[in-house]
Amino acid sequence: MNKNIYLDHASTTPTDPRVVVAMEPYWSQNYGNPSSLYRLSLISKQAILDSREKIAKVLNCQPDEIIFTGGGTESINLAIKGIVMAAKKPAHMITSQIEHHAVLNSCQRMNSQGHKLSILPVDRYGLVALDDVKAAIKDETILVTIMMANNEIGTIEPIQEIGAYLEKLNKDRAKKGLEKIYFHTDACQAAGALDIDVKKLHVDMLTINGSKIYGPKGVGVLYLKNGTRIIPLIDGGGQEKKLRSGTENVPGIVGMAQALTIAYQEKAKENKRQVELRDWFIKELTTKISKSILNGHAEKRLPNNINISFLDIEGEAVLLHLDEVGIMASTGSACTSSSLEPSHVIRALGAPYEVAHGSIRFTLGKSTTKKDLEYVLEKFPAIVEKLRHASPANVDMKEVEKSFVEAERKILEL
Repeated sequence: MNKNIYLDHASTTPTDPRVVVAMEPYWSQNYGNPSSLYRLSLISKQAILDSREKIAKVLNCQPDEIIFTGGGTESINLAIKGIVMAAKKPAHMITSQIEHHAVLNSCQRMNSQGHKLSILPVDRYGLVALDDVKAAIKDETILVTIMMANNEIGTIEPIQEIGAYLEKLNKDRAKKGLEKIYFHTDACQAAGALDIDVKKLHVDMLTINGSKIYGPKGVGVLYLKNGTRIIPLIDGGGQEKKLRSGTENVPGIVGMAQALTIAYQEKAKENKRQVELRDWFIKELTTKISKSILNGHAEKRLPNNINISFLDIEGEAVLLHLDEVGIMASTGSACTSSSLEPSHVIRALGAPYEVAHGSIRFTLGKSTTKKDLEYVLEKFPAIVEKLRHASPANVDMKEVEKSFVEAERKILEL
């Protein structure tokens, strides 16, 4: 087997060679600790300052509003737990059913410590409704955290709309002596594909990481709007405005800034290319393979995301057969790929277990070509046919549609 078709870019991306070049001097040449005072260390300190400015330019914020962390998960934990732990009294949080587990588990941890949590439903396309956010707000609410774009199904959420509403609401709450509601968005999948201008989005906190944007793994960013008070999770030497102690990962920080800058510069051209490939591939797959269902919104969707459920087969079995012919894909979030439980995201759409178990996610990247996808189309239908022939399942498409309709009815009754 000579093929090596990588279609799991939502899981992680290869580091861009230009990023590697930018990082290289900080491994063994400019290796000084940024907290020291001699020249070698000042070079490292300046590299961090320059990186902060680069990232701030993309986010349209102040450089001192950028906090470097060890990844997207840490940034999310710091944002959510930091805000709630800083509350003067038991607080109320709002999130959605389809968030990454870093968000859901952080919220649940705070919930287990006496704080209240509301988890909003989504429609069959994975969209959070602004009206549901409005209805969930209480006097005790201090945090709304909704992801910018879903990592499994690619649906893009109405973050700007929610943020604008909360900004207006906070002015009214201030007059009543109520605490501000802070708005956080997990933009780990959105960075590189969508506009993450924090002022346009009206967010107080935004998280991104390097591994999704052709940068290094093990480095993340938390945008923290000035005036937003959070409690640190890691105590120590007081680095990163005393919010994230520990000697800074200088090569990672430099690489993160370079990767985000490149992604921002190339975004429009690459998005156009990927959207064309994505839409063509979705049409080909759903035409060639019967009993297939596109998961997520058809238009409000990340440019590189294709998530389709193929009924009467198990997603894990599909991945093993794909790997045998040199094709790498996913059944959903890479962080839960070892679990045999169906995707909580697909289930949240109102899909029955059979649909969730048969979901396959293909995510395109900068190196993906139409020829790569043609190879998948050459191999994949036969794999599905083989697995269906061996499967006792025979799901009725009409029953699946009834499940979606019933789920939507229940949401309307809430």
